[in-house]
Amino acid sequence: MFETLNLGITPQDAALWVGAALGLCFGGLAQVTRFCLRRALIGTPGERAEARGVWAMALIVAVIGTQAAVAAGLVSFAGHRFGAEAVPVAGLVLGGLLFGLGTVLARGCLSRLTILSATGNLRALVAILVAAIAAQASLQGALAPLRVALGAMTVDLGALPGAAWLWAAVIVAAALLVLLRARMSLSLLVGGALIGALVPLAWVATGHVLYDEFDPIALEGMGFTGPWAEALFWGVAAQVSDIGFGGGLIGGVLAGALIAALIAGQFRWEGFESVGQMGRSLGGAVLMGVGGVLAGGCTVGAGLAGVPTLGVSALIAFGAVVVGIVVADLVLNRARLGGGIVPAA
Repeated sequence: MFETLNLGITPQDAALWVGAALGLCFGGLAQVTRFCLRRALIGTPGERAEARGVWAMALIVAVIGTQAAVAAGLVSFAGHRFGAEAVPVAGLVLGGLLFGLGTVLARGCLSRLTILSATGNLRALVAILVAAIAAQASLQGALAPLRVALGAMTVDLGALPGAAWLWAAVIVAAALLVLLRARMSLSLLVGGALIGALVPLAWVATGHVLYDEFDPIALEGMGFTGPWAEALFWGVAAQVSDIGFGGGLIGGVLAGALIAALIAGQFRWEGFESVGQMGRSLGGAVLMGVGGVLAGGCTVGAGLAGVPTLGVSALIAFGAVVVGIVVADLVLNRARLGGGIVPAA
């Protein structure tokens, strides 16, 4: 479709601007709604229900929108990693668990840390840069052999049995039950819905609108692990690397969150309060960078954007992330009550 638009730029450049536009929207909305899976799963009782409601609303819209796009023939995941029949189960599970543990240690997943770093939180900024380095090392650096070895250990699971609409209905129904039990305002409800709408927009934009058979670009969705690695590599080696949808997404998210924070008067500088806090945060960042690559995505990449594809690999990875967050919180809380660990602020 791209060649009919006559924009005068390459699909790669167009993808950069589309990613920036979607990221700008995500950053602003995520800052306003405090969008965060960690808060939804293990936050304080007062914030947990609200956070779950926002996440559930986003997931409902993302699933319906993505499957509607598939049904309309606007996008196909047949050639995408989420649609692969040979699934690297060991890598997905290990990566998801590592990412979940890292999220608890760093007190935020990659998407949340990106938002916080744009509001003056230097703890989050340092952590996200370390996570990006770890992700790049797993993709093309010293840790790449581990990724390749785990990726080669596949199991032929195929696609989910039965009709896609049935599985989509099950996911939407489960999310709806969570939503009905949540205590949230209309503004948060709308914010969650708008965040969810960005997911199918990203899939359709990269898989249909920007598709050019003579100069094809990769089908990409919302996510933060790969995009941060892409942005980091381009930042230090722009002469030998290209930047596209992922890099634009990161830049847009940072800008959107910054604008929203400034408008609301929520921008303030924050730093590490202790050496222990810094160690936990950076350790968690490394685990998220490595785990996000092994799992094929973060809470947004494998979760909010991956689950709506109904890909088995995305469902396994996201399930492992959720388990990792919950179990890590239980273990660390038990250690803290025993006097072994002081939680990061």
